[in-house]
Amino acid sequence: MKFHVVTLFPGMFAGPMTASIIGRAITEGKIEIEYVDPRDFTQDRHRSVDAPPYGGGPGMVMMAQPLARAVDAIHDGYPPDQRPTTVLMSPQGRPMSHQLAVALSKLEAVTLVCGHYEGVDERFIEEYVDLEISVGDFVMTGGEIPAMAVIDSVTRLVPGVLGDAESVREESFSSESGGILEGPVYTRPVEFRGKRVPEVFLTGNRREVERHRKRVAAERTLERRPDLMQGWGPSPSEENQG
Repeated sequence: MKFHVVTLFPGMFAGPMTASIIGRAITEGKIEIEYVDPRDFTQDRHRSVDAPPYGGGPGMVMMAQPLARAVDAIHDGYPPDQRPTTVLMSPQGRPMSHQLAVALSKLEAVTLVCGHYEGVDERFIEEYVDLEISVGDFVMTGGEIPAMAVIDSVTRLVPGVLGDAESVREESFSSESGGILEGPVYTRPVEFRGKRVPEVFLTGNRREVERHRKRVAAERTLERRPDLMQGWGPSPSEENQG
């Protein structure tokens, strides 16, 4: 799978995108990441990529022309019917989720456009962007860190990237886990600062261990993320009627 990242700050990706699982995936040829700087597609001596907003207002707006030329250059490397899906990292976008990561991991290529300043000229969005993605209800200085989060969440779902496919199927938010948070896990030593691993984990009975994990996972989800429990069992009103 190939990621094209349109960014004014490619240097921000040097550490996170070369270490750990992502770095290994690149070395093994499972994924490829290309960085495209819109400044390389400007046509003035100042390499301008932003300008004041029409109608007034604070800050600067990323101009459509450099972004369009950058994406056009990416598209030139593909047949017209196989061009990458173009994603804009934006606080106005669709919330990032495990399900969305799964969908993106099935694509051959994705272009991630990192916005900056006060936003991106709407005409570029209308003409080029297939999907806008948000990583949360908060504002960041740019789309680079959100793009890294998307690359990370998608890369680990690409076949062959993780050594244990079972870990992907059972993790939090996956459909196989029921869409809820994961249950607790423990490792050596058996006792840490007076706290022992629950005895059920030491019995060797895998069925009982899984039953315990699922029970605690449901309790934890109900406490921390009750929104994920919608559709689990009867509603309180239905219980009262019973």
